[in-house]
Amino acid sequence: MELEKNYIRNYLKGQKEKEIGEKVPVDKVGNIPLDMNQFRMLFSTCKIPGITRDSIINYFKTESEGHCPNHIAVLCRGRVFVFDVMHEGCLITPPELLRQLTYIYKKCHSEPDGPGVPALTCEERTQWAKAREHLISLNPQNLTFLEKIQSSLLVYSFEDGSPHVTPQNYSQVLEALLVGDPVVRWGDKSYNLISFSNGIFGSNCDHAPFDAMTMVSIGYYVDEKILETEGRWKGSEKGQDIPLPEELVFTVDKKILNDINQAKAQYLKQASDLQVVAYAFTSFGKKLTKKKMLHPDTFIQLALQLAYYRLHGSPGCCYETAMTRYFYHGRTETVRSCTVEAIKWCQSMQDPSASFLEKQQNMLQAFAKHNKMMKDCSAGKGFDRHLLGLLLIAKEEGLPVPELFTDPLFSRSGGGGNFVLSTSLVGYLRVQGVVVPMVHNGYGFFYHIRDDRFVVACTAWKSCLDTDAEKLVQLIFCSFHDMMQLMNTAHL
Repeated sequence: MELEKNYIRNYLKGQKEKEIGEKVPVDKVGNIPLDMNQFRMLFSTCKIPGITRDSIINYFKTESEGHCPNHIAVLCRGRVFVFDVMHEGCLITPPELLRQLTYIYKKCHSEPDGPGVPALTCEERTQWAKAREHLISLNPQNLTFLEKIQSSLLVYSFEDGSPHVTPQNYSQVLEALLVGDPVVRWGDKSYNLISFSNGIFGSNCDHAPFDAMTMVSIGYYVDEKILETEGRWKGSEKGQDIPLPEELVFTVDKKILNDINQAKAQYLKQASDLQVVAYAFTSFGKKLTKKKMLHPDTFIQLALQLAYYRLHGSPGCCYETAMTRYFYHGRTETVRSCTVEAIKWCQSMQDPSASFLEKQQNMLQAFAKHNKMMKDCSAGKGFDRHLLGLLLIAKEEGLPVPELFTDPLFSRSGGGGNFVLSTSLVGYLRVQGVVVPMVHNGYGFFYHIRDDRFVVACTAWKSCLDTDAEKLVQLIFCSFHDMMQLMNTAHL
Protein backbone atom coordinates (compact mmCIF):
# COMPACT_ATOMS: atom_id res chain seq x y z
CA MET A 1 0.00 0.00 0.00
CA GLU A 2 3.01 2.29 0.53
CA LEU A 3 3.76 2.32 -3.20
CA GLU A 4 0.10 2.76 -4.14
CA LYS A 5 -0.20 6.11 -2.37
CA ASN A 6 2.82 7.57 -4.21
CA TYR A 7 1.83 6.04 -7.54
CA ILE A 8 -1.68 7.47 -7.50
CA ARG A 9 -0.55 10.86 -6.27
CA ASN A 10 1.88 11.20 -9.17
CA TYR A 11 -0.94 10.46 -11.61
CA LEU A 12 -3.09 13.07 -9.89
CA LYS A 13 -0.24 15.58 -9.82
CA GLY A 14 0.02 15.24 -13.59
CA GLN A 15 -3.72 15.84 -13.85
CA LYS A 16 -3.61 18.94 -11.65
CA GLU A 17 -0.77 20.40 -13.69
CA LYS A 18 -2.99 20.11 -16.75
CA GLU A 19 -6.05 21.50 -15.00
CA ILE A 20 -4.57 24.46 -13.15
CA GLY A 21 -2.45 26.08 -15.78
CA GLU A 22 -2.52 24.03 -18.96
CA LYS A 23 1.13 23.33 -18.13
CA VAL A 24 1.68 20.13 -20.11
CA PRO A 25 4.71 20.73 -22.35
CA VAL A 26 3.86 20.57 -26.04
CA ASP A 27 5.17 17.38 -27.65
CA LYS A 28 7.43 17.96 -30.63
CA VAL A 29 9.06 15.99 -33.41
CA GLY A 30 12.25 17.93 -33.94
CA ASN A 31 11.01 21.52 -33.83
CA ILE A 32 7.52 20.71 -35.11
CA PRO A 33 4.81 20.94 -32.41
CA LEU A 34 2.16 18.23 -32.17
CA ASP A 35 -1.54 18.58 -31.39
CA MET A 36 -2.18 18.01 -27.65
CA ASN A 37 -5.97 17.72 -27.69
CA GLN A 38 -5.96 14.02 -26.77
CA PHE A 39 -4.52 14.84 -23.35
CA ARG A 40 -7.81 16.54 -22.47
CA MET A 41 -9.47 13.14 -22.74
CA LEU A 42 -7.15 11.37 -20.32
CA PHE A 43 -9.00 12.33 -17.12
CA SER A 44 -12.73 12.53 -16.32
CA THR A 45 -13.74 10.88 -19.58
CA CYS A 46 -16.20 8.05 -20.09
CA LYS A 47 -17.99 6.24 -22.88
CA ILE A 48 -21.77 5.93 -22.49
CA PRO A 49 -23.41 2.86 -24.07
CA GLY A 50 -26.27 3.41 -26.51
CA ILE A 51 -28.72 1.01 -28.13
CA THR A 52 -27.49 1.92 -31.63
CA ARG A 53 -24.43 4.10 -30.96
CA ASP A 54 -22.21 4.95 -27.98
CA SER A 55 -21.21 8.47 -27.00
CA ILE A 56 -18.24 9.93 -25.13
CA ILE A 57 -18.57 12.44 -22.30
CA ASN A 58 -15.59 14.49 -21.15
CA TYR A 59 -15.98 16.40 -17.87
CA PHE A 60 -12.41 17.71 -17.76
CA LYS A 61 -11.86 21.48 -17.57
CA THR A 62 -8.83 23.68 -17.11
CA GLU A 63 -8.91 26.28 -14.36
CA SER A 64 -9.85 29.00 -16.83
CA GLU A 65 -12.76 26.93 -18.17
CA GLY A 66 -14.52 26.24 -14.89
CA HIS A 67 -14.98 23.49 -12.32
CA CYS A 68 -13.28 20.15 -12.95
CA PRO A 69 -14.20 16.96 -11.05
CA ASN A 70 -11.86 16.29 -8.13
CA HIS A 71 -12.82 12.75 -7.15
CA ILE A 72 -11.63 9.29 -8.10
CA ALA A 73 -13.59 6.03 -8.13
CA VAL A 74 -12.15 2.94 -6.44
CA LEU A 75 -13.24 -0.61 -7.29
CA CYS A 76 -12.59 -3.49 -4.92
CA ARG A 77 -14.22 -6.93 -4.80
CA GLY A 78 -17.34 -5.89 -6.68
CA ARG A 79 -17.87 -2.70 -4.66
CA VAL A 80 -17.53 0.94 -5.72
CA PHE A 81 -16.27 3.90 -3.68
CA VAL A 82 -15.51 7.55 -4.43
CA PHE A 83 -13.54 10.22 -2.60
CA ASP A 84 -12.17 13.67 -3.35
CA VAL A 85 -8.45 14.01 -3.94
CA MET A 86 -8.56 17.76 -3.30
CA HIS A 87 -9.06 19.20 0.18
CA GLU A 88 -9.28 22.92 0.86
CA GLY A 89 -7.84 23.67 -2.56
CA CYS A 90 -4.83 21.35 -2.30
CA LEU A 91 -4.07 17.88 -3.60
CA ILE A 92 -4.20 15.46 -0.67
CA THR A 93 -0.87 13.98 0.42
CA PRO A 94 0.28 10.34 0.06
CA PRO A 95 -0.40 9.63 3.78
CA GLU A 96 -3.94 10.93 3.30
CA LEU A 97 -4.36 8.84 0.15
CA LEU A 98 -3.07 5.83 2.08
CA ARG A 99 -5.69 6.36 4.75
CA GLN A 100 -8.50 6.44 2.18
CA LEU A 101 -7.27 3.39 0.28
CA THR A 102 -6.62 1.42 3.48
CA TYR A 103 -10.15 2.15 4.66
CA ILE A 104 -11.59 0.76 1.40
CA TYR A 105 -9.24 -2.23 1.30
CA LYS A 106 -9.94 -3.32 4.89
CA LYS A 107 -13.68 -2.81 4.53
CA CYS A 108 -13.84 -4.93 1.38
CA HIS A 109 -11.65 -7.68 2.81
CA SER A 110 -13.65 -7.98 6.04
CA GLU A 111 -17.16 -7.80 4.56
CA PRO A 112 -19.04 -9.67 1.80
CA ASP A 113 -18.23 -8.91 -1.83
CA GLY A 114 -20.41 -6.44 -3.69
CA PRO A 115 -22.81 -7.33 -6.52
CA GLY A 116 -20.19 -6.51 -9.19
CA VAL A 117 -22.06 -3.84 -11.16
CA PRO A 118 -18.79 -2.87 -12.99
CA ALA A 119 -18.89 -6.22 -14.80
CA LEU A 120 -21.82 -4.92 -16.85
CA THR A 121 -19.41 -2.56 -18.64
CA CYS A 122 -17.59 -5.62 -20.05
CA GLU A 123 -20.76 -6.93 -21.69
CA GLU A 124 -21.64 -6.63 -25.39
CA ARG A 125 -22.43 -2.95 -25.97
CA THR A 126 -26.15 -3.15 -26.77
CA GLN A 127 -26.77 -5.54 -23.86
CA TRP A 128 -24.95 -3.15 -21.51
CA ALA A 129 -26.98 -0.21 -22.84
CA LYS A 130 -30.22 -2.05 -22.09
CA ALA A 131 -29.02 -3.16 -18.65
CA ARG A 132 -27.96 0.43 -17.88
CA GLU A 133 -31.42 1.75 -18.77
CA HIS A 134 -33.01 -0.84 -16.47
CA LEU A 135 -30.55 -0.05 -13.68
CA ILE A 136 -31.47 3.65 -13.87
CA SER A 137 -35.19 2.82 -13.86
CA LEU A 138 -34.85 1.00 -10.53
CA ASN A 139 -33.80 4.10 -8.60
CA PRO A 140 -32.91 7.65 -9.73
CA GLN A 141 -29.93 7.48 -7.36
CA ASN A 142 -28.41 4.80 -9.58
CA LEU A 143 -28.03 7.45 -12.30
CA THR A 144 -26.32 9.75 -9.79
CA PHE A 145 -23.90 6.95 -8.92
CA LEU A 146 -23.20 6.24 -12.59
CA GLU A 147 -22.48 9.91 -13.21
CA LYS A 148 -20.06 9.99 -10.27
CA ILE A 149 -18.11 7.13 -11.83
CA GLN A 150 -18.31 8.63 -15.31
CA SER A 151 -17.01 12.02 -14.15
CA SER A 152 -14.29 10.66 -11.84
CA LEU A 153 -10.73 11.63 -12.69
CA LEU A 154 -9.86 7.95 -13.01
CA VAL A 155 -10.89 4.53 -11.78
CA TYR A 156 -8.48 2.84 -9.39
CA SER A 157 -8.82 -0.95 -9.16
CA PHE A 158 -7.65 -3.32 -6.44
CA GLU A 159 -6.81 -6.68 -8.07
CA ASP A 160 -6.31 -9.65 -5.74
CA GLY A 161 -3.98 -11.49 -8.13
CA SER A 162 -0.17 -11.47 -8.12
CA PRO A 163 1.00 -11.91 -11.73
CA HIS A 164 4.59 -12.98 -12.23
CA VAL A 165 6.88 -10.66 -14.18
CA THR A 166 10.59 -10.54 -14.99
CA PRO A 167 12.66 -8.18 -17.20
CA GLN A 168 12.48 -10.90 -19.88
CA ASN A 169 8.86 -12.10 -19.53
CA TYR A 170 5.80 -9.84 -19.19
CA SER A 171 3.18 -12.36 -20.33
CA GLN A 172 1.33 -12.90 -17.05
CA VAL A 173 1.06 -9.27 -16.03
CA LEU A 174 -0.08 -8.07 -19.46
CA GLU A 175 -2.70 -10.81 -19.61
CA ALA A 176 -3.95 -9.84 -16.14
CA LEU A 177 -4.19 -6.18 -17.17
CA LEU A 178 -5.92 -6.93 -20.45
CA VAL A 179 -8.42 -9.55 -19.29
CA GLY A 180 -8.41 -9.36 -15.48
CA ASP A 181 -11.28 -9.46 -12.99
CA PRO A 182 -14.36 -7.82 -14.62
CA VAL A 183 -15.85 -6.71 -11.27
CA VAL A 184 -12.91 -4.32 -10.77
CA ARG A 185 -12.91 -2.80 -14.27
CA TRP A 186 -15.08 0.05 -15.50
CA GLY A 187 -14.71 -0.76 -19.17
CA ASP A 188 -16.14 2.58 -20.32
CA LYS A 189 -13.63 4.80 -18.48
CA SER A 190 -10.81 6.40 -20.42
CA TYR A 191 -8.49 4.47 -18.16
CA ASN A 192 -8.44 2.24 -15.12
CA LEU A 193 -5.33 2.37 -12.95
CA ILE A 194 -4.81 -1.16 -11.61
CA SER A 195 -2.72 -2.44 -8.71
CA PHE A 196 -2.05 -6.07 -7.87
CA SER A 197 -1.44 -7.52 -4.42
CA ASN A 198 2.29 -7.94 -5.15
CA GLY A 199 2.72 -4.20 -5.84
CA ILE A 200 2.69 -4.33 -9.64
CA PHE A 201 0.84 -1.54 -11.44
CA GLY A 202 -0.64 -1.13 -14.89
CA SER A 203 -3.63 0.32 -16.67
CA ASN A 204 -6.54 -0.72 -18.83
CA CYS A 205 -7.69 1.97 -21.26
CA ASP A 206 -10.50 2.73 -23.66
CA HIS A 207 -8.92 3.52 -27.03
CA ALA A 208 -11.79 5.68 -28.27
CA PRO A 209 -10.91 8.97 -26.49
CA PHE A 210 -7.16 8.90 -27.11
CA ASP A 211 -4.30 6.94 -28.64
CA ALA A 212 -1.74 4.79 -26.85
CA MET A 213 1.01 7.41 -26.74
CA THR A 214 -1.13 9.62 -24.49
CA MET A 215 -1.19 6.89 -21.86
CA VAL A 216 2.48 6.12 -22.48
CA SER A 217 3.33 9.76 -21.71
CA ILE A 218 1.52 9.83 -18.37
CA GLY A 219 2.83 6.36 -17.46
CA TYR A 220 6.39 7.45 -18.15
CA TYR A 221 5.86 10.65 -16.15
CA VAL A 222 4.76 8.61 -13.12
CA ASP A 223 7.59 6.11 -13.57
CA GLU A 224 10.15 8.92 -13.63
CA LYS A 225 8.68 10.51 -10.49
CA ILE A 226 8.76 7.19 -8.63
CA LEU A 227 12.43 6.70 -9.56
CA GLU A 228 13.24 10.31 -8.72
CA THR A 229 11.77 10.01 -5.21
CA GLU A 230 12.78 6.35 -4.74
CA GLY A 231 9.09 5.68 -4.12
CA ARG A 232 9.17 7.52 -0.80
CA TRP A 233 7.12 10.46 0.42
CA LYS A 234 9.44 13.01 1.99
CA GLY A 235 6.79 15.34 3.38
CA SER A 236 4.78 15.28 6.59
CA GLU A 237 3.18 12.01 7.69
CA LYS A 238 0.39 13.92 9.43
CA GLY A 239 -2.96 13.84 7.71
CA GLN A 240 -5.81 16.32 7.69
CA ASP A 241 -9.26 15.39 8.92
CA ILE A 242 -10.82 14.61 5.55
CA PRO A 243 -14.12 12.78 4.91
CA LEU A 244 -13.95 9.01 4.52
CA PRO A 245 -14.72 7.49 1.09
CA GLU A 246 -18.37 7.19 0.10
CA GLU A 247 -19.61 3.79 -1.05
CA LEU A 248 -21.94 3.79 -4.04
CA VAL A 249 -24.50 1.12 -3.17
CA PHE A 250 -26.59 0.51 -6.28
CA THR A 251 -30.20 -0.58 -6.07
CA VAL A 252 -30.33 -3.88 -7.96
CA ASP A 253 -32.98 -6.50 -8.66
CA LYS A 254 -32.98 -10.09 -9.84
CA LYS A 255 -32.72 -9.04 -13.49
CA ILE A 256 -29.63 -6.89 -12.89
CA LEU A 257 -27.99 -9.65 -10.86
CA ASN A 258 -28.69 -12.09 -13.71
CA ASP A 259 -27.28 -9.56 -16.19
CA ILE A 260 -24.13 -9.25 -14.06
CA ASN A 261 -23.68 -13.02 -13.93
CA GLN A 262 -24.22 -13.28 -17.68
CA ALA A 263 -21.73 -10.46 -18.33
CA LYS A 264 -19.10 -12.12 -16.13
CA ALA A 265 -19.61 -15.52 -17.77
CA GLN A 266 -19.40 -14.08 -21.28
CA TYR A 267 -16.32 -12.02 -20.40
CA LEU A 268 -14.45 -14.84 -18.66
CA LYS A 269 -15.20 -17.26 -21.50
CA GLN A 270 -13.68 -14.89 -24.04
CA ALA A 271 -10.80 -13.96 -21.72
CA SER A 272 -9.87 -17.63 -21.27
CA ASP A 273 -9.61 -17.94 -25.07
CA LEU A 274 -6.87 -15.30 -25.31
CA GLN A 275 -3.21 -16.27 -25.65
CA VAL A 276 -0.79 -13.56 -24.47
CA VAL A 277 2.96 -13.79 -25.07
CA ALA A 278 5.23 -10.90 -24.08
CA TYR A 279 9.01 -11.26 -24.11
CA ALA A 280 12.09 -9.08 -24.28
CA PHE A 281 14.60 -9.70 -27.06
CA THR A 282 17.93 -8.77 -25.48
CA SER A 283 20.59 -9.67 -28.08
CA PHE A 284 20.52 -6.10 -29.39
CA GLY A 285 18.18 -3.14 -29.77
CA LYS A 286 17.89 0.33 -31.27
CA LYS A 287 21.56 1.13 -30.85
CA LEU A 288 22.74 -1.59 -33.23
CA THR A 289 19.98 -1.12 -35.81
CA LYS A 290 20.72 2.61 -35.98
CA LYS A 291 24.42 1.81 -36.34
CA LYS A 292 23.50 -0.30 -39.38
CA MET A 293 21.43 2.64 -40.73
CA LEU A 294 18.17 0.70 -40.28
CA HIS A 295 15.11 2.37 -38.76
CA PRO A 296 14.28 0.30 -35.63
CA ASP A 297 10.49 0.48 -36.11
CA THR A 298 10.75 -0.67 -39.73
CA PHE A 299 13.17 -3.36 -38.57
CA ILE A 300 10.50 -4.85 -36.29
CA GLN A 301 7.72 -4.49 -38.85
CA LEU A 302 9.68 -6.36 -41.52
CA ALA A 303 10.73 -9.02 -39.00
CA LEU A 304 7.03 -9.53 -38.26
CA GLN A 305 6.26 -9.88 -41.97
CA LEU A 306 9.02 -12.47 -42.38
CA ALA A 307 7.95 -14.40 -39.27
CA TYR A 308 4.31 -14.48 -40.40
CA TYR A 309 5.33 -15.61 -43.89
CA ARG A 310 7.45 -18.42 -42.44
CA LEU A 311 4.72 -19.55 -40.05
CA HIS A 312 1.74 -19.35 -42.40
CA GLY A 313 3.31 -19.65 -45.85
CA SER A 314 1.63 -16.49 -47.13
CA PRO A 315 1.74 -12.71 -46.53
CA GLY A 316 -0.32 -11.18 -43.73
CA CYS A 317 -2.25 -7.94 -44.29
CA CYS A 318 -0.96 -5.60 -41.62
CA TYR A 319 -2.08 -2.42 -39.88
CA GLU A 320 0.57 -0.20 -38.29
CA THR A 321 -0.29 3.08 -36.62
CA ALA A 322 1.04 6.30 -38.11
CA MET A 323 0.73 9.40 -35.93
CA THR A 324 -0.98 12.41 -37.57
CA ARG A 325 -0.71 14.87 -34.68
CA TYR A 326 1.05 17.35 -36.96
CA PHE A 327 -2.51 18.37 -37.84
CA TYR A 328 -5.25 20.01 -35.77
CA HIS A 329 -6.84 17.28 -33.63
CA GLY A 330 -4.99 14.69 -35.70
CA ARG A 331 -4.83 11.14 -34.40
CA THR A 332 -3.75 8.28 -36.67
CA GLU A 333 -3.49 6.91 -40.19
CA THR A 334 -2.95 3.34 -41.35
CA VAL A 335 0.41 2.20 -42.65
CA ARG A 336 -0.15 -1.01 -44.63
CA SER A 337 3.13 -2.78 -43.87
CA CYS A 338 2.51 -5.76 -46.14
CA THR A 339 4.00 -4.16 -49.25
CA VAL A 340 4.99 -5.71 -52.57
CA GLU A 341 8.60 -5.05 -51.60
CA ALA A 342 8.20 -6.78 -48.21
CA ILE A 343 6.62 -9.84 -49.84
CA LYS A 344 9.38 -10.04 -52.44
CA TRP A 345 11.98 -9.96 -49.67
CA CYS A 346 10.17 -12.63 -47.61
CA GLN A 347 10.00 -14.88 -50.66
CA SER A 348 13.71 -14.44 -51.33
CA MET A 349 14.51 -15.30 -47.70
CA GLN A 350 12.73 -18.63 -48.20
CA ASP A 351 14.33 -19.29 -51.59
CA PRO A 352 17.46 -21.48 -51.31
CA SER A 353 18.64 -20.26 -54.71
CA ALA A 354 18.52 -16.56 -53.75
CA SER A 355 21.96 -15.04 -53.18
CA PHE A 356 23.03 -13.19 -50.06
CA LEU A 357 23.26 -9.95 -52.03
CA GLU A 358 19.79 -10.43 -53.53
CA LYS A 359 18.28 -10.95 -50.07
CA GLN A 360 20.06 -7.89 -48.73
CA GLN A 361 18.99 -5.67 -51.62
CA ASN A 362 15.39 -6.87 -51.37
CA MET A 363 15.40 -6.11 -47.65
CA LEU A 364 16.78 -2.60 -48.14
CA GLN A 365 14.14 -1.93 -50.80
CA ALA A 366 11.47 -3.07 -48.35
CA PHE A 367 12.95 -0.75 -45.71
CA ALA A 368 12.90 2.20 -48.11
CA LYS A 369 9.27 1.57 -49.08
CA HIS A 370 8.10 1.25 -45.48
CA ASN A 371 9.99 4.36 -44.36
CA LYS A 372 8.44 6.39 -47.19
CA MET A 373 4.94 5.12 -46.38
CA MET A 374 5.31 6.04 -42.71
CA LYS A 375 6.48 9.53 -43.64
CA ASP A 376 3.67 10.00 -46.16
CA CYS A 377 0.94 8.70 -43.84
CA SER A 378 2.10 10.91 -40.98
CA ALA A 379 1.99 13.86 -43.40
CA GLY A 380 -1.67 13.21 -44.26
CA LYS A 381 -1.02 11.33 -47.50
CA GLY A 382 -2.55 8.02 -46.41
CA PHE A 383 -5.92 6.83 -47.68
CA ASP A 384 -7.59 4.64 -45.05
CA ARG A 385 -9.02 7.52 -42.99
CA HIS A 386 -10.31 9.18 -46.17
CA LEU A 387 -12.03 5.95 -47.18
CA LEU A 388 -13.52 5.60 -43.70
CA GLY A 389 -14.87 9.15 -43.93
CA LEU A 390 -16.49 8.46 -47.29
CA LEU A 391 -18.05 5.24 -45.99
CA LEU A 392 -19.50 6.99 -42.92
CA ILE A 393 -20.86 9.86 -45.02
CA ALA A 394 -22.62 7.37 -47.29
CA LYS A 395 -24.17 5.55 -44.33
CA GLU A 396 -25.19 8.70 -42.44
CA GLU A 397 -26.71 10.32 -45.54
CA GLY A 398 -28.52 7.16 -46.63
CA LEU A 399 -26.51 6.94 -49.85
CA PRO A 400 -25.56 3.69 -51.61
CA VAL A 401 -22.32 2.29 -50.20
CA PRO A 402 -19.66 2.39 -52.97
CA GLU A 403 -18.81 -1.02 -54.43
CA LEU A 404 -15.22 -0.73 -53.21
CA PHE A 405 -16.32 -1.39 -49.64
CA THR A 406 -18.19 -4.58 -50.53
CA ASP A 407 -15.45 -6.01 -52.74
CA PRO A 408 -14.01 -9.17 -51.09
CA LEU A 409 -10.49 -7.97 -51.92
CA PHE A 410 -11.07 -4.86 -49.80
CA SER A 411 -11.68 -7.07 -46.75
CA ARG A 412 -8.82 -9.43 -47.63
CA SER A 413 -6.47 -6.44 -47.74
CA GLY A 414 -7.52 -5.50 -44.19
CA GLY A 415 -10.19 -2.94 -45.04
CA GLY A 416 -13.24 -2.66 -42.82
CA GLY A 417 -11.30 -3.71 -39.72
CA ASN A 418 -10.03 -7.01 -41.11
CA PHE A 419 -6.27 -6.74 -40.67
CA VAL A 420 -4.71 -10.09 -39.76
CA LEU A 421 -1.83 -8.25 -38.09
CA SER A 422 -2.87 -5.34 -35.86
CA THR A 423 0.30 -3.60 -34.72
CA SER A 424 1.63 -0.48 -33.07
CA LEU A 425 4.87 0.91 -31.70
CA VAL A 426 4.34 2.20 -28.16
CA GLY A 427 7.46 4.29 -28.10
CA TYR A 428 11.08 4.26 -27.01
CA LEU A 429 10.52 4.49 -23.24
CA ARG A 430 9.93 1.87 -20.52
CA VAL A 431 6.18 1.52 -21.13
CA GLN A 432 4.74 -1.58 -22.82
CA GLY A 433 1.23 -2.19 -24.15
CA VAL A 434 -0.88 -5.09 -25.38
CA VAL A 435 -3.94 -5.42 -27.61
CA VAL A 436 -6.27 -8.22 -28.71
CA PRO A 437 -6.34 -9.35 -32.37
CA MET A 438 -8.57 -7.45 -34.77
CA VAL A 439 -9.91 -10.67 -36.33
CA HIS A 440 -10.31 -14.25 -35.09
CA ASN A 441 -7.52 -15.61 -37.29
CA GLY A 442 -5.18 -12.72 -36.54
CA TYR A 443 -2.67 -11.35 -34.06
CA GLY A 444 -2.40 -8.28 -31.88
CA PHE A 445 1.19 -7.03 -31.77
CA PHE A 446 2.46 -4.12 -29.66
CA TYR A 447 6.13 -3.41 -29.05
CA HIS A 448 8.49 -0.86 -27.60
CA ILE A 449 12.09 -0.15 -28.50
CA ARG A 450 15.04 0.43 -26.18
CA ASP A 451 18.74 0.95 -26.84
CA ASP A 452 19.63 -2.63 -25.90
CA ARG A 453 16.39 -4.57 -26.46
CA PHE A 454 13.04 -4.92 -28.16
CA VAL A 455 10.02 -5.83 -26.00
CA VAL A 456 7.09 -7.37 -27.88
CA ALA A 457 3.60 -8.41 -26.78
CA CYS A 458 1.66 -10.71 -29.09
CA THR A 459 -1.89 -12.04 -28.72
CA ALA A 460 -3.94 -14.66 -30.55
CA TRP A 461 -7.18 -16.56 -29.99
CA LYS A 462 -6.65 -20.11 -28.72
CA SER A 463 -9.82 -21.26 -30.47
CA CYS A 464 -8.23 -20.46 -33.84
CA LEU A 465 -6.13 -23.51 -34.70
CA ASP A 466 -4.21 -21.61 -37.39
CA THR A 467 -2.59 -19.02 -35.10
CA ASP A 468 0.01 -19.34 -32.35
CA ALA A 469 1.43 -16.24 -30.64
CA GLU A 470 4.30 -18.18 -29.03
CA LYS A 471 5.53 -19.56 -32.35
CA LEU A 472 5.16 -16.20 -34.06
CA VAL A 473 7.23 -14.39 -31.41
CA GLN A 474 10.00 -16.99 -31.55
CA LEU A 475 10.10 -16.65 -35.35
CA ILE A 476 10.23 -12.85 -35.00
CA PHE A 477 13.29 -13.18 -32.76
CA CYS A 478 14.89 -15.50 -35.34
CA SER A 479 14.09 -12.92 -38.02
CA PHE A 480 15.89 -10.23 -36.00
CA HIS A 481 19.09 -12.30 -36.15
CA ASP A 482 18.64 -13.16 -39.84
CA MET A 483 18.14 -9.51 -40.75
CA MET A 484 21.20 -8.40 -38.83
CA GLN A 485 23.20 -11.12 -40.59
CA LEU A 486 22.21 -9.56 -43.91
CA MET A 487 23.90 -6.36 -42.81
CA ASN A 488 27.16 -8.15 -42.06
CA THR A 489 29.48 -6.58 -44.62
CA ALA A 490 31.89 -9.51 -44.33
CA HIS A 491 29.58 -11.41 -46.71
CA LEU A 492 29.72 -8.75 -49.42
